Amino acid sequence: MSNVNALHDINEFIRHLLSAIAGAALYTANHPQVHRLAQAAHTSLASALSERPDIALLEIEGELVIDGEPQPFSLVLDRFVQIMHEQGIGHLRFLAGASRTEVDQLIAQLARQSERTEIGSSEHIRLGRVEMPGQGQTGAEGASNAGGGSSGTAGGGTGTAARTTSLGEIPAIELARLSDVYEAIKRKERLKPSGIAETVTELVEAFRREGDALLILAALREQDEYTFTHAANVCILTLAQAMSLGISGQMLNDIGIAAMLHDIGKMFIPEEILTKPEKLCDDELEQMKAHPVLGSRYLMEAAGVPRLAAIVAFEHHLRYDQSGYPVVPVGWQQNVVSQMTAIADCFDAMRTRRPYQEPRSPELIATALLQGSGTEFNPLLVKNMLLILKRIKKI
Repeated sequence: MSNVNALHDINEFIRHLLSAIAGAALYTANHPQVHRLAQAAHTSLASALSERPDIALLEIEGELVIDGEPQPFSLVLDRFVQIMHEQGIGHLRFLAGASRTEVDQLIAQLARQSERTEIGSSEHIRLGRVEMPGQGQTGAEGASNAGGGSSGTAGGGTGTAARTTSLGEIPAIELARLSDVYEAIKRKERLKPSGIAETVTELVEAFRREGDALLILAALREQDEYTFTHAANVCILTLAQAMSLGISGQMLNDIGIAAMLHDIGKMFIPEEILTKPEKLCDDELEQMKAHPVLGSRYLMEAAGVPRLAAIVAFEHHLRYDQSGYPVVPVGWQQNVVSQMTAIADCFDAMRTRRPYQEPRSPELIATALLQGSGTEFNPLLVKNMLLILKRIKKI
């Protein structure tokens, strides 16, 4: 078997493994869908190992290296690196003869089916651990020095806060942090994402503690100010959508960070355009339409920011039918997180008072979302958003 074929098989193994992990976390490791995905993962792994004794996967500073070859970025590999980082795994070595049972055990452990379960090596699947805060070094192959950021992910967001932030404190805290971030960008300073990551972590924890109270706060508050509050509201509304779809862990934090920074490109638009009380003229509108590209470019060059943030910044005005902006090649696939952010962005924009627009009621916004279903918005995500809003008994 060629190296190209083996690399394809190991990529397929990772793809099926991630789907199985997500299913096991959402349901159980014994769910039929998880069994099907585990079998597909094992088949791909066996094929990759059919003519070689082993395959080594190494995480170095957020990048995946397979048998000594750095891999190009993909969302699948990026997510796999994040999971490795979350679990403190520096490298994985798969030996020929790895059984389906060993793959099942790996899925169950990475899905954290039991908090007591120590992730460790098996006969044919060897893990090299990175020592995490509060943990010792474990694993049959000892600790690895190949630690680093989880694919550029800001802040981690998995630690326990020293104190619990109350629901009432969150709006003031989030606005202060966002204000600091935006003002730093205006001064052409480097983005420091730690404050954003901390805010998102607190919002996720608030969701877990307060249930729908935080969602009600974001969905129903009207505002005149349209920068920091908007970013925070879009973050909350996007997190609500993601959590309702069963997304959790580091991916949920990355989604929150991406939603929080979706409009960061507006910091490069002239202030007089952003604050103009009337509708924009054609030339001003073209300048405004540049903010997704400007924001995406800025976030791609910013250290410590999830790659997902640059994708969402670029795509959040693209529209489901790709009739929006910026113009993309035929066949472009819009990221589902960009689609969720677009719904949250539209919802909050319609709740905002402007000189030429009064805030719309949630009922009218629901109608607008339905009218845009299938053209501007992903119809399945529109249904999901409306179910969320109905759950809080506001529509």
